[in-house]
Amino acid sequence: MGRTSVLVVEDDSTIQALITAVLALNFDVTAVSTGKAALEHALTGNFDLILLDVGLPDIDGFSVCRQIKSDPRGRETPVIFLTSRNSAQDEVNGLEAGGIDYIAKPINPAILRARVNNHAELKHSRDTLTRLARIDSLTGLPNRRTFDDVLEREWRRLARTNSPLSLIMFDVDHFKLYNDTYGHGGGDLCLRHIAESAVSALQRPADMIARYGGEEFAAILPDTEVAGAAAVAEAIREGIAVLKIEHETSQTAPCVTVSLGLVTSVPNLDRVPETLVSMADRALYAAKASGRNRVVISSES
Repeated sequence: MGRTSVLVVEDDSTIQALITAVLALNFDVTAVSTGKAALEHALTGNFDLILLDVGLPDIDGFSVCRQIKSDPRGRETPVIFLTSRNSAQDEVNGLEAGGIDYIAKPINPAILRARVNNHAELKHSRDTLTRLARIDSLTGLPNRRTFDDVLEREWRRLARTNSPLSLIMFDVDHFKLYNDTYGHGGGDLCLRHIAESAVSALQRPADMIARYGGEEFAAILPDTEVAGAAAVAEAIREGIAVLKIEHETSQTAPCVTVSLGLVTSVPNLDRVPETLVSMADRALYAAKASGRNRVVISSES
């Protein structure tokens, strides 16, 4: 884990320097002095925690916080207010704006350090739980929930740019027989090897393979025409065949193989992304019906 990054928004240069000095030993600190600069930095999504002065010269801290919290890039970033105001209503205003805590001025270095440490640890724990909730524990791949989110996002993005989106659905041939022969422990190990091999066939950082469910996987290939997607699908199939994982009860080959269905389409907001999944699934079933261990490209779009 890298160092926690903290954005300090404070227009008083003396207080800003004090906060930076207190935190710099344990945190990566960036300091700015206006609400405008705070928004520019906060909405990069690069900060784990924000310390925000209420009384800024251009935009008050409550308004800055509300703008940060209304944007997906800053929604999950904890905001701690810095203020010399001590009325209950000010505290209510801060919490309603989206803040999680208050640190009163004049700044007490020990209290500042302790509160920032506590909130940084809470943020790290929350981020870890969020990450684990989106990862398949067996294979380490993104899970079905993540797949659905990414497909929805890419569908909307590529619809705006009128660009192609390719989807590959694939699963292990005769996997029930594999589990019956080698046990569920053997089946789990097989799926891990398949996941690792399939990921190595991807060509670009934007490409993603997820565990769709059971022995079924899905690859999302944004901005990819059918020829490029077919090359990836064939690389996945060949890479898994090369592993030569023994499968003595397979009716297709003496080793583990996969069947793949591929579809390429330009997304349209008049349709839902699940239509792409259905088309890829039909191509997958066609691959199985025609002998397995092959790629079938959908004629639908």
